[in-house]
Amino acid sequence: MKNALITGIGGQDGSYLSELLLDKGYRVVGTVPDGDPVNIDRIRHLLDRIEIVQDDLLDQERLEKVFRDHQPDEVYNFAADRKIISC
Repeated sequence: MKNALITGIGGQDGSYLSELLLDKGYRVVGTVPDGDPVNIDRIRHLLDRIEIVQDDLLDQERLEKVFRDHQPDEVYNFAADRKIISC
């Protein structure tokens, strides 16, 4: 069984891809923003078939831990960086 990691799984693209990959027999792990209220409406019907991980994609150590813990064969990035950098 292949493992897929989907960042931004709660969005439209992430939810559709989750359904497709599950139908193909994948194990699906998805990340959602750490500390943000998670909108799971689009993936609510999949919660018993996927694993959700809270993460901060700008934190390299935490991201490396996600990769070590879940060892994805494929990675799909649909996450948006909401942090604003001011100069």
